[in-house]
Amino acid sequence: MSRSTIPNDIALQTLARRVGERLQATGEMLATAESCTGGWVAKVVTDIAGSSAWFDRGFVTYTNAAKQEMLGVPEALLTRHGAVSEPVVRAMAEGALDHGQATRSLAISGIAGPTGGTPEKPVGLVWFAWGHDDGGTVRLRSGHRVFSGDREAVRRQAVAAALTGLLDGFER
Repeated sequence: MSRSTIPNDIALQTLARRVGERLQATGEMLATAESCTGGWVAKVVTDIAGSSAWFDRGFVTYTNAAKQEMLGVPEALLTRHGAVSEPVVRAMAEGALDHGQATRSLAISGIAGPTGGTPEKPVGLVWFAWGHDDGGTVRLRSGHRVFSGDREAVRRQAVAAALTGLLDGFER
């Protein structure tokens, strides 16, 4: 990914505003469960005045212990699949819904670099999950991307992808 496609602050704020508009229009609340982005999604959405009308809370669960304690991610999932995996982000998204008042959630776990990658899980790999509780039934979607660039570029792209994925969920 070239530097020109890395979202700037204005692009992230535009995405966050669109998310807020959609959540307000449907009367829903958002919770975030973030690992590699360290709360960046929560920061972007709370930069918007009035976001308390549609943003419930953010969980920054950087360690495996935090994922277990704050979101209820089973230790067996973390041991079997690792923190950067589809099963874990799905459990994070569900845990964010279970531990708050939100009806929508997003979860992010990845390897922002510059170290920590392996051939199976390279630097830049980020897993996402989006949850929707529509009255007792939780629906989850998930996917992954491999971003390029330095640590900040990977994290910035992950924030944009998480917000875009949340918006896409309103279309379904």
